[in-house]
Amino acid sequence: MAHSAISQVSVAVPLHTDSSFRRSTFKATSLTFSDTSCISMPSIDLKMARSRSQYIVCMSVQQASKAKVSVTPLSLEDVKEPPLNIYKPKEPYTATIVSIERIVGPKAPGETCHIVINHDGNLPYWEGQSYGVVPPGENPKKPGSPHNVRLYSIASTRYGDSFDGKTASLCVRRAVYYDPEIGKEDPSKNGVCSNFLCNAKPGDKVKISGPSGKIMLLPEDNPNAPHIMIGTGTGVAPFRGYLRRMFMESVPSFKFNGLAWLFLGVANTDSLLYDDEFTKYLSDYPGNFRYDRALSREQKNNKGGKMYVQDKIEEYSDEIFKLLDEGAHIYFCGLKGMMPGIQDTLKRVAEERGESWEQKLSQLKKNKQWHVEVY
Repeated sequence: MAHSAISQVSVAVPLHTDSSFRRSTFKATSLTFSDTSCISMPSIDLKMARSRSQYIVCMSVQQASKAKVSVTPLSLEDVKEPPLNIYKPKEPYTATIVSIERIVGPKAPGETCHIVINHDGNLPYWEGQSYGVVPPGENPKKPGSPHNVRLYSIASTRYGDSFDGKTASLCVRRAVYYDPEIGKEDPSKNGVCSNFLCNAKPGDKVKISGPSGKIMLLPEDNPNAPHIMIGTGTGVAPFRGYLRRMFMESVPSFKFNGLAWLFLGVANTDSLLYDDEFTKYLSDYPGNFRYDRALSREQKNNKGGKMYVQDKIEEYSDEIFKLLDEGAHIYFCGLKGMMPGIQDTLKRVAEERGESWEQKLSQLKKNKQWHVEVY
């Protein structure tokens, strides 16, 4: 695709948990200008400024248009095999937190944060891989030893949110424990790593291992292939990376022209993650992107019950099965509990079509069309 004039704008994003700044970083990508000529502004790198308890991140965001963002270094495309375990959990790499932003609204159950980490190009990865995070402190079950590593799917492309190959982004839900006996949260049982990450400040250090994982890598041998992505909650992380690579970035060696179809299951509208980005792709690439949301607390399925991703899959089952027969890749990412309901739905649909789901699933796995990463 030919480039039109592209301008960059620097936006100061206060890192409040207040809903008025919900998804502010991502809404910035929807900026439009009547003048398409370049706007001359001083270049501002990712920096952190502190004013009392307020942290401000200056981020360069792309003018909203169908022209794609230039990325660098393109030498990241030359590597033929995915990087694996460059740093081990026992000898992790020390990276730096760039920004932390709450990306859900006030009515979302729980808190989810988008966390940008600067690895300075020393911890390259491919879309669909994971980083391990070793939280500070000692393991209570092994006094004197560090905490065990926690794996997080990377929510950015190999070029990161700043498009320079030096950062990676994580999508982290704060794990808290509500004790029904005392009627409030018990901090002693809260998730160690998720709370460390969500409480971090720009400039804090974080120990990273990896990258790891080959199951969720995005196959790019056929740029016309359909990709069906099914995620719940923070399971959307790898899909955000795929979609930015497909629709946001200008990568000469990868010109996606197939169908990307995202099914995202969350509790309610306030729980939607990266919704502004996905809605923008829907507007810009209606022939190549489909986006279906399953909001369990706001929508009803055909039987009058709560709407879950498996209900959406059933709703479009004929199209999905047809795409799978044509070679589509299908991905699942999210909580382990999502899979039984999805498998039951796919089995029922297959039987209604006169097919054996066991045989079909076996064939999908054999053809490497079936990709699952649950936790």
